[in-house]
Formats: sequence, structure tokens, C-alpha cells
Amino acid sequence: MPPVEAWEKVYVDPEKFVQNDPHAKVANCIQCHGGQGGSDDMAVAHKGVVTDPTANAESATKLCGTCHADITKAQVKSLHFDSHGYDTIISQRLGDAPASHAAWEQAKANHCSSCHTSCGQCHVSQPTSVGGGLISGHQFKKVQAFTRTCTGCHGSRVNDEYTGRNEGIPADVHWTKAGMACFKCHTGQELHGMGEAGNQTERYDGKPAPACLDCHPNAAPGQGQIMQHNIHGDKLACQVCHSVANKSCYSCHVQTNEKGQPFYKIEPSVITFKIGLNPKKSADRPWNYVVLRHVPIDPTNFDFYGKDVLAKFDALPTWKYATPHNIQRITPQNKTCDACHGNEQLFLSEKDLKPYEVKANQSVIPTRIPPKVGQ
Repeated sequence: MPPVEAWEKVYVDPEKFVQNDPHAKVANCIQCHGGQGGSDDMAVAHKGVVTDPTANAESATKLCGTCHADITKAQVKSLHFDSHGYDTIISQRLGDAPASHAAWEQAKANHCSSCHTSCGQCHVSQPTSVGGGLISGHQFKKVQAFTRTCTGCHGSRVNDEYTGRNEGIPADVHWTKAGMACFKCHTGQELHGMGEAGNQTERYDGKPAPACLDCHPNAAPGQGQIMQHNIHGDKLACQVCHSVANKSCYSCHVQTNEKGQPFYKIEPSVITFKIGLNPKKSADRPWNYVVLRHVPIDPTNFDFYGKDVLAKFDALPTWKYATPHNIQRITPQNKTCDACHGNEQLFLSEKDLKPYEVKANQSVIPTRIPPKVGQ
């Protein structure tokens, strides 16, 4: 191990890491990052250096799995670690031609994989997708500040909703009243893909986790004194009454420049609130109505990589099941019964759709909306 003063030449806090972090006592720089020892020449010393030695399953298992075997075994198969959640969804829209699948694989490698994270990008540095950078002088921490990790990737929608950064839209009550960080609801088991989360092919597989009733059991129909909860039963997801306007994204056209560097062009996002039929209805999600959010997809998203890549575009809605992070006790739609009942503006209709997505969304558009009370 180099003397402490040598560490001051790099972006590592010697007091925090070398002296206090147990990881510094079981491995040195080269054992994790590679490179060449015995040289003061930077080019020579850095030959073969791997910036993120936990970026692939093999190295993460070798390094982290030595001490954290169960966590690492689950993590390298989790939705956070790789991009199989994208495959689950996009593959349903792909054409049957091999060229469609090849085009998707190329586009995914260039644009989608960078959003997924490694062990080090949560416990040592910021995610690469937001520029990386050590958080605590290379000190490994079980929990880093969520504003430097979680919202590094989940920022433009989740963080803006949760902390009230969408103009005119209040922050989530769990933030304003209790200052709750992400980890208060999203457990380490879930984030590492352990337990039921280890079987997920996309984020809404399995039971809702976390679920509102985990902390508010008396809000379950028939379990408390709130009349509205008991009347509506399992017809409505909690967010239908208790979330507010949220961000929907539209087209995201991906391509590369003349140097092969990936970039994308997007349509401006919009703040809206739409209720629709539940596309994920099951015993775990029994509701008739849920909040829907538009996702950034259109039939030409991947045209840079090939024509008609999304030949089965209509296989899935573009308005998808959503769980906005802007929960309020009192909302515009629950102030009175008729603030929701008979209010056509709240419910998704063909008037909200672009021509290319009308067919794709028929399964989530209500054929009728709840009438005004007394009608």
C-alpha cells in the first residue's frame, strides 16, 4: 500500500479511505483497478487501468462477491445492473426480421446500457450517466446521499416530482413532511434485485414494492374509517386520488454523429395528469383505473439504425402504468366527488393521442368515465 502522502496526488481522500475504510485494508489500487506498479510515470502506471472495476458481472463477482456473495449474485442479474428491462418492453414492439433485432441491439448498446449502474456507481461514485466522480474521497458507503446516486439516474421525472421542481406542482408529502430519502421506501433487497425483485423482467413485475399499504394499512378498503377508500374498494390505484400532475415524455430519436458518438433528439416533455384503464391488471394490481404516463417512444425512434425496426409498435400502449412520486393527501381530483366523476379532462381519450398511437392505446382508454354523482 502506498504511503498516505502518495494518495494526495489523486482524487482520493487519504484520511477517509486509506485510514478509515476497511476496503483499503484488503486490497490496493492495482488489485481492483489494474495498472502497473513500481513506476512514477503516469502513462506507465495507468496502463491497463479500469476506471470502474465492477462494471461487468465477472469482475463485480470476483471483487465484491468475495465478501458480499449473496448481494452480488443477485445484483448482477438485477434491473439496475443491466438493460434486460429494456429488452422486455422493446422486444414486444420489434419486427420479426432479424435486421430489426440487430438494429435494436446496436441502438441499445449505444444509448441504453449507459443508464444502468454498477456496485461502484452507487457505493463509491456518482453514476457514469451523469459524469461519474467520487462522492466521499473513494470511501465505500452502504448508503450515499440519494441526490448523488438515485436521482443521478432518476432525476428528470422522479426527483423533480418528489422534491417539487416542476413549476406550480407541490413536492411529495413524504418529502415535505418527513424529508424521506429514497431508501426509506426502496429497500436494499429491492435495489439489489434480491427476493421477488430478482425475478423481474421489467420494473412492474410482481407485487407493488413498495406499496402504499405497507405503511398505511388502515387505508385498505374496509380497514379504516375513510369513506372514500371503502366506497371505491379495489377499483382505483392509490395514485388516482393522491398524485397530481406529472411529466410525460414523447419521442426520443437516437443516432450517432460523424465521430460515432451517440446522442438523441427529444420532443419537449409535458406536465399532465391522465387516468386510464389498468394495463397491468392482476391479482397483485387489481385496480380498474390507474394513473398513466406517456413514455418516449414513437414508430421512428430507431430509424437511424434501420427502417421499420418497431414494426409491431402497436403491441403496447404508449401511455403506460405509472407511479408518480408527488403524493398529496388532498388533490384537485379528490376535493369533491364531482371533481373526478364526470370530469372528462382527467381521463385519457383519443383526443390526447397523436395519430400514430391511436391503435396502440385502445386497451387503456376508458369506454366511459364514471358519471357525476346522482346521475
